[in-house]
Amino acid sequence: MDTYTFRDGSQKDLLNFVGTIPMTYQGNSYNIPVQLWILDSHPFAPPLCFLKPTATMGIHVGKHVDTQGRIYLPYLQNWSHPKSTVLGLFAEMILKFEEELPLYSLSSVDAARQQELLSYISKITDGVSSLDVNSAGRTGGRKNDGDTNKVTVIGGGDLGIACVLAIAAKGIADKVVLLDLAEGTSKGGGAMDLNIFNLPNMEISKDITTVAGSKVVVFTVNSWSSTQSYLSVLQSNVELYREIVPAVAHYGQNSVLLVASQPVEIMTYVAWKLSGLPENQVIGIGCNLDSERFQYIIENILKAHISGKEAWIIGEQGENKVPAFDPASPHSSIQDQLVNRALEILKGKSQKSWSVGLSVADLTDSIVTNKRKIHSVSTLAKGTSGDVFLSMPCILGSSGVIEIIRTAPGQEADAEKLQNSATTIHGLQQQLKL
Repeated sequence: MDTYTFRDGSQKDLLNFVGTIPMTYQGNSYNIPVQLWILDSHPFAPPLCFLKPTATMGIHVGKHVDTQGRIYLPYLQNWSHPKSTVLGLFAEMILKFEEELPLYSLSSVDAARQQELLSYISKITDGVSSLDVNSAGRTGGRKNDGDTNKVTVIGGGDLGIACVLAIAAKGIADKVVLLDLAEGTSKGGGAMDLNIFNLPNMEISKDITTVAGSKVVVFTVNSWSSTQSYLSVLQSNVELYREIVPAVAHYGQNSVLLVASQPVEIMTYVAWKLSGLPENQVIGIGCNLDSERFQYIIENILKAHISGKEAWIIGEQGENKVPAFDPASPHSSIQDQLVNRALEILKGKSQKSWSVGLSVADLTDSIVTNKRKIHSVSTLAKGTSGDVFLSMPCILGSSGVIEIIRTAPGQEADAEKLQNSATTIHGLQQQLKL
């Protein structure tokens, strides 16, 4: 047992193994030192794997190893109990390491310099590095994250295509990448059509490494089935995210993850847990679309004399959403009547892929351009029900959520509905195998 420090700074005593992996490279035999940390959720979750180089060894950063020696393998991304085992993991390590040797021998002078460099990287990045040592040799040098406004949308279905087109139309990004990881062509054929008509500043890819350098990564993938229970469908979505999110966090450590998959509150929580990124960098689309519509209805359809910008829709997306207001705004019976009329109009508005795509583009714009605009998005709400993501008015900027704005539900029943949503969501989360 030893203490492991996670990316968010939290620590936990975990069982860990240290040993060597025997392998052959170009006719020579090597024993590669590794360390495996076993999570409490094992065997449902894969171990955390690291190289354990001695002072005379240097880490060869590549496709499967980062600067800190963290090991990334398809076997880990696709881990599924009971099919996946530690022995199976060792077998894949040998195969991958025989393709690309993960360590190399240092001279005594180089060893000292290597140790100094790794200590410096650890100090300035808190143990997490976004450096890609091989990128210059592979692509002729890639721009730093700050040099281009790149956005990646994951998922080639109708919602993914709608998000790509809305972001492109808004002129937010210098480059928009559609990452379509589905086998074959997507159901609607949208990804194929984008390839055919070759829109400017757009790339279609199946390579997860293309998320590198993205300011925002939008998740639209979903796994739905009419034959499974709701909990089974949720678990299927968790498995889908387990294959994608850790790799996205690895290649896009500075990206803001924007979750549009449903149910958005739970899937945002799953993305946060699987990514290991800070809570401000993982947000869900939440009630942004409903809030924008709500504000528009108050100001432009009902022609109210109060500002719609002081009212938001918060909580859980769907039937359990509730209106909330700036506590500083004056409250009256006239306001209650106005809100009830606005909510009635809002109920008749469906959420089609194109309208959600426009909402995603709006959120992406605020993040990429550091607009510091207030949006009602799914963010971590720590309370009596445990860690859940609920829609709250948040100031969004280049780092994601900058600040959560304090609000007051319109009525006591709304506050109770908000608490019930948090309790229900937390209960479902507790049943998922993360």
